[in-house]
Amino acid sequence: MTTILIVEDDPMIRDVLSRLLVIEGHQVITANDGVQGVQRARTNRPDLIIMDMGLPLLNGWQATHRIRSMPATQRIPIIALTAYAMKEDRTRCLSVGCDEYEPKPVDFPRLAAKMHSLLSSKVAPVVYAPPN
Repeated sequence: MTTILIVEDDPMIRDVLSRLLVIEGHQVITANDGVQGVQRARTNRPDLIIMDMGLPLLNGWQATHRIRSMPATQRIPIIALTAYAMKEDRTRCLSVGCDEYEPKPVDFPRLAAKMHSLLSSKVAPVVYAPPN
């Protein structure tokens, strides 16, 4: 079962996304702001993060930068979820380390396809096996 971290300050969007992802068989962790998002990424190490960019305390760009700066979380795929829908906003999201971009209002089938693509392309971690 994959674990998805949703970092979203709007309780209605957070609830709807959580319910849809649980129906699809994912385990969901949520955070209400960027500070919680960074903390939960570090402690829970989800398989994927959906990051709102317009967050309180620490915005999505700052939170993404911090997640990418920590060795333990730097390879977790991040999808920017934002009402900022101009071409330059997409470029900005990708430039701070987001792997994908999804404008609001959320088109769930399109978001699910992006999630599936990122999750299926994740490189398996290298596991050290001592010689016999």
